[in-house]
Amino acid sequence: MSFRNPNILIPATIDLLALGSSTLYLRSQILQNREEQEARLDEIEGTLRGHIGLIEDALDRVEGKPNANKQEELYGARGKDRKE
Repeated sequence: MSFRNPNILIPATIDLLALGSSTLYLRSQILQNREEQEARLDEIEGTLRGHIGLIEDALDRVEGKPNANKQEELYGARGKDRKE
């Protein structure tokens, strides 16, 4: 069996090209899904920070403390974390 035989070389080349192109395609899909997942997690993080701020503000009102406005602090902290 020789690699100079065109009956073997052409199918082997096609198989390698198909394998390489499918690998690149799957890699691009994985990277895209990863970016989308990070965006979803950032949105969830912001929502959780906002809810925590609302809960802490409500607790401060129940305890009779002055309005500390923690909701705005937590939303603002999220933006500062991303810029660094």
